[in-house]
Amino acid sequence: MRVFLDANVLFSASNADSNIARLVNWLVEKATGVSSDLAVEEARRNLALKRPQWLGEFERVQTILDIASSASFALPVALAAKDAPLLCSAVVARCDDFVTGDRRDFGHLYGRSVMGVEVISLLRLAELLAAKRPR
Repeated sequence: MRVFLDANVLFSASNADSNIARLVNWLVEKATGVSSDLAVEEARRNLALKRPQWLGEFERVQTILDIASSASFALPVALAAKDAPLLCSAVVARCDDFVTGDRRDFGHLYGRSVMGVEVISLLRLAELLAAKRPR
């Protein structure tokens, strides 16, 4: 199972005491965590502005993930131009799931498969890991 983590997940996982950090650590014990260079840069930029004290943990989080190159191509779903490359990267990286907490931009895709990648919430990821159902 390969699971792509959106920038907002990387941001939240950079708080070492958070449940999202624990979820990401659990993910990499059971499967492969993936993100993209674009998601990493977005998370780094937001951390530097909002939570610079988390940057050290952010660097550690990156080391436990496969970082894919950015990609961009037409998708069969509506997404903002800034968000499409993230999902495209998950497709190219052959991920099973795209995990995001961004309900505003991705919520309409929750539970849908886009070019073989299911868009899911953090809660759904926890459910999949708890069910021990690798895909």
